[in-house]
Amino acid sequence: MRFDFIDLRLFLAVAEAGSITHGAAQVGLSLAAASDRLREMEATGDVRLLERGRRGVALTEAGEALSHHAREILNQATLMRGEMGRFARGLRTNIRVVANTAAIVEVLPSRLSPWLAAHPQVDVELRERQSQEIARSIAAGFADIGVLSDAAAHEGLLLKPFAVSKLVVVSAKTHRLAMEKETRFAGLAEQYFVGLEGGALQDHIDAQADRIGVRLRYRVRLRTFESICAAASDGVGIAIVPDTVARRCKRAYPLALTSLADAWATRNLSVCVASGRDPTPTVQALFDHLASA
Repeated sequence: MRFDFIDLRLFLAVAEAGSITHGAAQVGLSLAAASDRLREMEATGDVRLLERGRRGVALTEAGEALSHHAREILNQATLMRGEMGRFARGLRTNIRVVANTAAIVEVLPSRLSPWLAAHPQVDVELRERQSQEIARSIAAGFADIGVLSDAAAHEGLLLKPFAVSKLVVVSAKTHRLAMEKETRFAGLAEQYFVGLEGGALQDHIDAQADRIGVRLRYRVRLRTFESICAAASDGVGIAIVPDTVARRCKRAYPLALTSLADAWATRNLSVCVASGRDPTPTVQALFDHLASA
């Protein structure tokens, strides 16, 4: 069998996503190109690797075996590049970091900047994901370092404390919530909301609504936290944002802040790498920095 690194990365991405479409997008291939590569892998080895169905794909026994070896091969290749980077002048290193919304908007930028300034040959590829996705990506070897809620499944991960993130409700000072110090999410079901167009935090909020059988009513979805805070201050609707964002925006807009009493609104964030897998020296250095800051 002759599989290249692109084949192996594609196969692992499809296996993790349970979908050829999503796996192809993960590695930057079109659906047609990804499908051709997967068919060629099966034809070359004369073995079925994927069971295809209307709801996605699942690994066959042969696919499970390939998945295990593909992770080992790609991990060794990463270690090799890192080791060679210690001897090659001018060689740049790329670290793949996945983090949830709270980490990206609240803490991670200020933690990353001084480390990157001290390591000019290192680039960071930062992606936003939900915590459960982050756990799977790190364990599967699709990313090097993750920052996630420690409530997520963490089998196969080495975690260290990172930060505490709290979500709050922001509203206009004339809104009835402005008089309340704390509220429960279920009590907001009849309110109109301002939300984000997308992202891990917005998905997390909508998932909590689904969990209690509520469909939130959004008047508008905007691109940034600053824009939804501005809309909330004008009385367009209420919004749920990280506490640090709300306090920063309160300096610019007439906002009221109300704490969310639900347990899911307070999250202990952890930084993680895959356990049982030796990271490159550069990845280890960044992990240690994020864990100790």
